[in-house]
Amino acid sequence: MPRALQQLLGLPFPEPDRSFVVSPDLTEIAPIERRVDTLLQVNTKEQGSYLLAIESQSRRDPDKPAAWAYYLSYLHAKFRHQPVLIVLCPDVTTARWAARPITLGVPGHPSLTVRPLVLGPDNTPVITDAREAARDVPIAVFSALTHSKRPDADAILKALASALDTIDADQATNYSEFIEAGLGNTPARQTWRELMSTLTSFFRSETAVRALNEARSEGKAEGKAEGTAEAILRFLDARGLDVRPEDRERIRTCTDLEALDVWLNRAATVSRSEDLFADK
Repeated sequence: MPRALQQLLGLPFPEPDRSFVVSPDLTEIAPIERRVDTLLQVNTKEQGSYLLAIESQSRRDPDKPAAWAYYLSYLHAKFRHQPVLIVLCPDVTTARWAARPITLGVPGHPSLTVRPLVLGPDNTPVITDAREAARDVPIAVFSALTHSKRPDADAILKALASALDTIDADQATNYSEFIEAGLGNTPARQTWRELMSTLTSFFRSETAVRALNEARSEGKAEGKAEGTAEAILRFLDARGLDVRPEDRERIRTCTDLEALDVWLNRAATVSRSEDLFADK
């Protein structure tokens, strides 16, 4: 058979030593758990739907290339959408390894080629400014995942956590869970969990939600702007934030109830008192 393929197709098939028949049954009797880190479906107007299989890879793993090829084949067979493999790597060495094409078949004429799209420290910007993160939250998310081993990783995560307050709460929750899963078992993951318990606690922590509601109630009970302003300051103080004197004065002298209500919501997430007044 191999010699016939060489002759008819001109394939550079290696000289065989021996050939034998293998069972053609590819059924998997025992269930095997195979789980991609994150799977997103993206619908387009002109080219149909794509499935983004996003994997976080912190080190080389000789078993992953075969798994990635399986993921893509299975996704295409099950959903009939085009699968796209995206690999997030926190170091350049792993990123270069993950970017190598995966080829199955005869050298020079592969039956299947997998070309992962890799995001790593060398092609993803470092974002440590909350305003910059808020301008493009998805890029800030990738920045946090691909630069999680940097000395300033905490600053990247803090900027992202503040940026999540600028988007829809449900979407922010999805991003938060995606980031936690992508950070794996790393110190950065613990840092992220701690940030989520404070900076974005309005959609993650029951304790913080209760505290925010109590602050609102106190503001209403005391009446008008003065009570809301005091509720904002008490909430910031309870979170242990250092409120600048000029910010404290601005809050206390504000008579715009709509602005005060916005600041009260932001008091649960900002990392600095001046961030209360940022334009969204």
